[in-house]
Amino acid sequence: MNKLYKSLVYGLQVSLSVLDTTELVNDAIKTHNLDETSAELLGGFLTACAYMAGCLKSDRGAVSITVKSGDGSATVSVSGDKDGHIRGYVEGAEQGICGGVMTVIKEDGFFRPFNGACELKSSSVSENLMQYFHMSEQIETAVAIGVKMDKGRCVAAGGVVMQLLPHTSEENMDKAENAMQNFVNVADVIEELGADGIMEKYFSGETEKSGVYLSFPEYKCNCSRKKIEGVLMPLGKTELLKIVKEEGCVSVHCHYCNTDYRFDIHDILALFCAR
Repeated sequence: MNKLYKSLVYGLQVSLSVLDTTELVNDAIKTHNLDETSAELLGGFLTACAYMAGCLKSDRGAVSITVKSGDGSATVSVSGDKDGHIRGYVEGAEQGICGGVMTVIKEDGFFRPFNGACELKSSSVSENLMQYFHMSEQIETAVAIGVKMDKGRCVAAGGVVMQLLPHTSEENMDKAENAMQNFVNVADVIEELGADGIMEKYFSGETEKSGVYLSFPEYKCNCSRKKIEGVLMPLGKTELLKIVKEEGCVSVHCHYCNTDYRFDIHDILALFCAR
């Protein structure tokens, strides 16, 4: 089961998140029939998105991460919401992604969406995420995210993320830095202990005062036929019937869940008659 633990540690001065997203990654592999390289890449960003979605405050909150390679040949896109519904897709990344830009859009339901971006300096999801937080949000963040594959299946995925809160003491900075050394090969630790075991072994004595928040992210797309109908309606009846005449139907593909929605002439007529 996917899990996200959140707590404050080290004198309530450091924000801690521990994730197990193994099932999430396997659901993505099944949905998109991914090769191992693409699965590791998408799985890393799905885990990052699950972490960011878990930090949203508003019920209407949402976050998306988009990565485009420098030559435009590869794309990774993931998104998530306050309910922990995480989804994503990858295209053209069978050899990974080197160079390019990562863009993050956060909508927390209060103000205008926050947009941040940074150049990709590494093939590591963890390093790119740390760079993003440092450059775009000016928050010192330690990130260890990993995905471990075996014969086309994800056997372990997840991560540990620590963020320094304002006025963190040097002593607690050192504690956080030392703790992160345990997660250099974080996928191996998750395979051995899971998120529960990590919290128990490394942080059980640090979370008593702040408590622990536990959520269960899942791979779930928010699209539906009804939502697609809402997207088609503004095109108008005449334009949609023209598409049906030329192509046989109106077809809409959702990249996130790999679902095709098809509307024939009867569907189009019923769509407008119902309103």
